[in-house]
Amino acid sequence: MVTYFYKTGVVIIIIENYIDLLAGLNIFKSFSKDDLLGKLLFSGYEIKKYGKDQIIHLENERCHAVDIILEGKVAVQKIDEDGNVLIINVFTAPEIIGAHLIFSTHNVYPMTVVAESEAVILRLQRKLILELGQHNPDFMVDLLQIISDRIMILAGKIKTISHSTIREQIMAFLIYEHHIQRSPVIKLNYTKKELAERLGVQRTSLSRELNKMHRDGLLDYDARTITLKNIDTENS
Repeated sequence: MVTYFYKTGVVIIIIENYIDLLAGLNIFKSFSKDDLLGKLLFSGYEIKKYGKDQIIHLENERCHAVDIILEGKVAVQKIDEDGNVLIINVFTAPEIIGAHLIFSTHNVYPMTVVAESEAVILRLQRKLILELGQHNPDFMVDLLQIISDRIMILAGKIKTISHSTIREQIMAFLIYEHHIQRSPVIKLNYTKKELAERLGVQRTSLSRELNKMHRDGLLDYDARTITLKNIDTENS
């Protein structure tokens, strides 16, 4: 059997190593493993490895491909005029980036995309996306669903960071996570510093406000969870 691979520097990354992961994605559920692998090998693909904090896409860079994270974590971030970093979202393997941009008339990244850890990215060019859709119309339906879901998530993030006070930002974030996790106990997969960056506030300001909210009986918290109390989250 011939081994197909893409070579980046001294690192050899073989697409066959990831075919089970790719076949498990909703976007490829209408393909068999062999069919999907054959399409990728025939039409061409690109795999790149990025080191921690390495820039993957710059703000205003043209989007010509859909990125699938095969390994690691990727952050979408905005840097303001004072140099403060606001992390809008973090994507982990095997999530997809760029699907909502690739067919846009203004197909530029609105923010910078950075590797939050070492990351391996599979890049599918626009031409290949169209070929997969022509071969299997169900693929395009699944792609449109992913785009729609991503827009709804982005709308929720924008709503969260648009609130004027730190308390309002924290509550909007917690209520959003409550609906996603379906529990008043919100599990945090990042540190308080990272949460502060996601909300666009200083870590000390976040800690101070969390203490106030605890004293006011709104929540309890520890290093890895925040528990909502005495709030009608169902109607928020």
